[in-house]
Amino acid sequence: MTETAFPGAAEAASSRARAEIDLAAVRANVRSLRAHAPGAALMAVVKADGYGHGAVPCARAALAAGATWLGTATPQEALALRAAGLTGRIMCWLWTPGGPWRQAIEADLDVAVGGMWALREAVAAAREAGTPARVQLKADTGLGRGGCQPADWPELVREARRAEDEGLLRITGLWSHFACADEPNHPSIAAQLTRFREMVAYAEERGARPEVRHIANSPAVLTVPDSHFDLVRTGVSLYGISPSPALGTPADFGLRPAMTLSASLALVKHVPGGHGVSYGHHYVTPGETTLGLVPLGYADGIPRHASGTAPVLVDGKWRTIAGRVAMDQFVVDLGGGEPPAGARAVLFGPGDDGEPTAEDWAQAAGTIAYEIVTRIGTRVPRVYVNQDVNEQLQG
Repeated sequence: MTETAFPGAAEAASSRARAEIDLAAVRANVRSLRAHAPGAALMAVVKADGYGHGAVPCARAALAAGATWLGTATPQEALALRAAGLTGRIMCWLWTPGGPWRQAIEADLDVAVGGMWALREAVAAAREAGTPARVQLKADTGLGRGGCQPADWPELVREARRAEDEGLLRITGLWSHFACADEPNHPSIAAQLTRFREMVAYAEERGARPEVRHIANSPAVLTVPDSHFDLVRTGVSLYGISPSPALGTPADFGLRPAMTLSASLALVKHVPGGHGVSYGHHYVTPGETTLGLVPLGYADGIPRHASGTAPVLVDGKWRTIAGRVAMDQFVVDLGGGEPPAGARAVLFGPGDDGEPTAEDWAQAAGTIAYEIVTRIGTRVPRVYVNQDVNEQLQG
């Protein structure tokens, strides 16, 4: 069934709750990240709908600030960028058998190959399309997820080079991914760098001439300069979030959080002491007080694990979620304060006005800030501010 929005639906949704995305912050973050890796090109990773911020607007902002590559996990995400009119280099890396290889090749995407099955499918699709595939060979240097194990690397390189000599593909990149770059001085960082250099050298000795070699993710961009090579991949840092509190705050790295999540109080009411709040009555009012109803819940991406712990700024003061987060709403104890219905409750933002940050929420929910911003659902409209008019024309 196709739903037809009633007139004013977007405005109504925005009055309930909104995720305000500051595109000036995205642009500033790109410039700061480029300064951390001045000798490398920068890939703006906009997977998962731009970590919840909106892939297309954030991609345009990043390109306007000097990013020269875009990155996504799935080919469908990359094809959606092309459909939105974004040109230039786009890479995607999370493939499964039977994926849209031919569409990706015809859309001029760079596709990741980390095993023989993927190489065979990419080559077959290139034959069908009559166009060489742009292939980036992925090495598993120690993360243990995607990518080719060192023992299998000779076969993958040999067969990729054979296909390249036949004109079926072009090896545009050699790459890998860190396991523990967000843990300062973890011994695996040096070990992975050594293995990456060895695997790159092996491929190049056998004729591979990649345009880019890359392994650095956000934490490595900020703290491991030896890892920058030709290209760095910036994910969560692009959106102004520190990849690890152990490494430093966003401000320590010249980054600014881009998302501010807020809602309008749906109700403010007086209740007596001893009053249970929300499912299970895990919170009982210690005395006569006022409660505020925030119309956001786990269906909107608010972590249920934040029940009873996460902070919210209401009427200039931090309040804590009282009781369980429900599907569509949660309650805060206002301690006798009486803001009007419709008053703004700020869940998180950059912290400029004393509001909590995504990191505060991550700590409260026992997770990471990546998850906090990425999980905000589609019922919450994204409202873009500080958009450069030229970005509308960015391709």
